[in-house]
Amino acid sequence: MSKQLLQKQADTIRFLAADMVQKANSGHPGAPMGLADIATVLSNHLNLNPANDKWLNRDRLVFSGGHATGLVYSLLHLWGFDVSINDMKNFRQTHSKTPGHPEYGHTHGIEITTGPLGQGIANSVGFAMAAKYAQNVLGKEVINHKVYCLCGDGDLQEGISYEACSTAGHLNLNNLVIIYDSNSITIEGDTSIAWSENVKKRFQGIDFEVIEIDGHNFDQIDKALVSAKDATKPVLVIAKTAIAKGSATLEGSHHSHGAPLGEDDIAASKKKAGFNPDETFHVPAEVKGAFDKLIKGSIAENEWNDSLSAEAKAKIEELQNPNFDAVEYPTFEADSDVATRDSNGKILNAIAKAVPGFLGGSADLGPSNKTELKDMGDFPSGRNIHFGIREHAMAAISNAMNLYGLFRVYSATFFVFSDYLKPSARIAALAGIPQHFIWTHDSIGVGEDGPTHQPIEHLSQFRALPNFYTFRPADATENVEAWKTALKMSAPTAFVCSRQKLRVLKDEKAFGEVSNGAYLLKKRDNANITIMASGSELMLALQTACQLEKEGIYANIVSVPCYDLFIEQDKEYIDQVIDKNTKVYAVEAARGLEYYRFADVVFGMDTFGASGPAGDLFEEFGFTIDKLKANIVADFKN
Repeated sequence: MSKQLLQKQADTIRFLAADMVQKANSGHPGAPMGLADIATVLSNHLNLNPANDKWLNRDRLVFSGGHATGLVYSLLHLWGFDVSINDMKNFRQTHSKTPGHPEYGHTHGIEITTGPLGQGIANSVGFAMAAKYAQNVLGKEVINHKVYCLCGDGDLQEGISYEACSTAGHLNLNNLVIIYDSNSITIEGDTSIAWSENVKKRFQGIDFEVIEIDGHNFDQIDKALVSAKDATKPVLVIAKTAIAKGSATLEGSHHSHGAPLGEDDIAASKKKAGFNPDETFHVPAEVKGAFDKLIKGSIAENEWNDSLSAEAKAKIEELQNPNFDAVEYPTFEADSDVATRDSNGKILNAIAKAVPGFLGGSADLGPSNKTELKDMGDFPSGRNIHFGIREHAMAAISNAMNLYGLFRVYSATFFVFSDYLKPSARIAALAGIPQHFIWTHDSIGVGEDGPTHQPIEHLSQFRALPNFYTFRPADATENVEAWKTALKMSAPTAFVCSRQKLRVLKDEKAFGEVSNGAYLLKKRDNANITIMASGSELMLALQTACQLEKEGIYANIVSVPCYDLFIEQDKEYIDQVIDKNTKVYAVEAARGLEYYRFADVVFGMDTFGASGPAGDLFEEFGFTIDKLKANIVADFKN
């Protein structure tokens, strides 16, 4: 292909991006313009089919610098995805297909939601890991695509990028190509004001192959991408670029990062490149033809489909359509004592036995989280993933693995360390990614490890997160029912499990089901109060209710395994669970402030925990039968 046409393609991208930002009076023109040459050459190497954005063996392209959406939407339009010129004219407008950062499921062709810097790098590692495992399951002749990631200085400054890339180097993900747009510019100015590390040495130190190029030299870009296809290690391409390349007055300036270039600059820039300065959102016919992937992509997918054996097709079908109804869940004897982390471990193994695409792992806490899949081997040939002590990357990696198209992936850590992965959990919620988060050591019941390891505010935090469903089962049986519900949801779910043993309740309910988020466990005909609780506090509520009868106080008991599901129920259901003629109390060994939506009084944690035996801590903070009874009596009778 001629250099003249490549230059015209790249300039078309530049001016589409500049026009989008200018019309919206909002956005980031600098990165798209700086990356336009790389994107143009990369396009010739990508195997995509816009007619089927779910084709399994397509190359994955992740835009870690999600602010560069001018580049994203330009490419999607030029390739043939469902992004029109009018969509680009509506850039960053309410309800448009072209929001400020890429959103999975919202815009055709977006592989995963990115925006918070560094997320996309970890996502690309996740896609590469999923592809490696898929190769081991289906064969290299079936899965042989590449995963590409475009990132910038900001992505590499975020700590998650090191966590994720360290994982990629350790696993030798030679199907991963990260292209680093090294323009040395961030919002505040030159990167040297805050950053001086040697990126090449950093990546060589974690076992990447590193290629350095001029990011505006078409031959060097092409040569690097050809070399990356045959690499034996993950590849980092360091591309030296100028931000806002092609701008008449702002090339190389940090002022081009997050603001429109201005009509005068854009007109001068177009004129300089030989474009009509009076035309906006213009795509020359030869440029559209050079980029378009509809015909080539369909041919490539059809050839791939024709090459599949009957066995491969059957395996793909099984992985893409998991039969969760086939799971033979463990049963637990009533009145036995089982920590919910232990019952959860048995449930995980039952699911994995029935569902071949179910896999996952822990942030170096498998023995404590009880997340090991017995006799199922270690990743990438087996189903136990050792993420190392990398909570944030673990969650972002698992997000991408869940979107790969074949697998259902869980991740695990102590509940208190969910703080380290909250941004990735939030992305999962925003994008509707069905990752299963397993968080054990759920309360002050952690005991001697003390307040640094005892989650207090965490339940409230995740219950406040839209489209995120946090289960805190009261016993092993509730845990089973919670999983039955979670596996059929198209949203992230979390299982908050106890370290300490909890009594398995008799399978008796007065009204409702776990799948509704809360249910009436014990109903008294003469009830004058209702006690709501989850997890280990449910047994405390039941036992306290028996003692309250001596004081003439009769309690209905409501179990709340998933507060998030309960608040979605209609008023009729809620009114049958919570008798509006009773005074409502909630008890939880955490902050629990969200219970005020239903409760008149909440008995929760007002401070952090402490270091000591769990029993002593429950006594000190008021979570015993005698203390809860005394607090309820004092409140109810006053």
